[in-house]
Amino acid sequence: MAIWLTENSKIIVQGMTGGEGTKHTRRMLASGARVVGGVNARKAGTTHEGLPVFGTVKEAIEKTRADVSVVFVPPAFTKDAVKEAIDAEIPLCVVITEGVPVHDSTEFWAYAVSKGNKTRIIGPNCPGIASPGASNAGIIPADITTAGRIGLVSKSGTLTYQLMYELRDFGFSTAVGIGGDPVIGTTHIDALQAFQEDPGTDAIVMIGEIGGDAEERAAAYIEQYVTKPVVAYVAGFTAPEGKTMGHAGAIVSGSAGTAQAKKEALEKVGVRVGKTPSETARLMREVMQSR
Repeated sequence: MAIWLTENSKIIVQGMTGGEGTKHTRRMLASGARVVGGVNARKAGTTHEGLPVFGTVKEAIEKTRADVSVVFVPPAFTKDAVKEAIDAEIPLCVVITEGVPVHDSTEFWAYAVSKGNKTRIIGPNCPGIASPGASNAGIIPADITTAGRIGLVSKSGTLTYQLMYELRDFGFSTAVGIGGDPVIGTTHIDALQAFQEDPGTDAIVMIGEIGGDAEERAAAYIEQYVTKPVVAYVAGFTAPEGKTMGHAGAIVSGSAGTAQAKKEALEKVGVRVGKTPSETARLMREVMQSR
């Protein structure tokens, strides 16, 4: 089992004909993902990487029955691309693009809500979602782990890859990189809920980082609704106050949003928190070995 992305998912790529879109379309195809076409209004009716290019997301869905879109569109055009996917009511839209203005992210997130939340947005500025052995939508390497029964949700792309690799002998049901921007479509809580309900997931790794209160809100959700074991890591224990670190959302102001405060909130509800990624992997290994 997996969440949101399965072996039956049919993927289209908005921006497939660009450099990044081409590279990662090839990688997704090589991993066995069912990529069925691309979208580029200027190149509609042509083929690229052996796949048809459509003028609109709506046309792509009508012709291929696609249910996932991966967006590799420059930041200036990302808002319109995502809104087009929402209008077409594609169930899952994975926004890889980095540097999307927060105002634009806010606008397309609100637009999705206004349209009845028929489209789940993951990202922006994220590595995507991978269900090892089943499908891969985004830029997560397909060969660093195996299929298994750990669910992973992470703000950080590189830490997603590290935990997937370190726990490759146990494997993952699905790994979701939600992105670290201040406004994102899918949150830790969304993924926690889905993993809690997924019979193919036995335990959950949650990776957070300094800034905001997403991890504290996730801790409150875990306390009330999650019965599966959760192990967490919070990046940024050594970050200086007031400095943006890596992601646009990773900034500490006063005592709010510190790694220590997040660690304490999570541990208070029974989540084991590692001080390093490798310690986090060791904690999850202990959880899985005890089951």
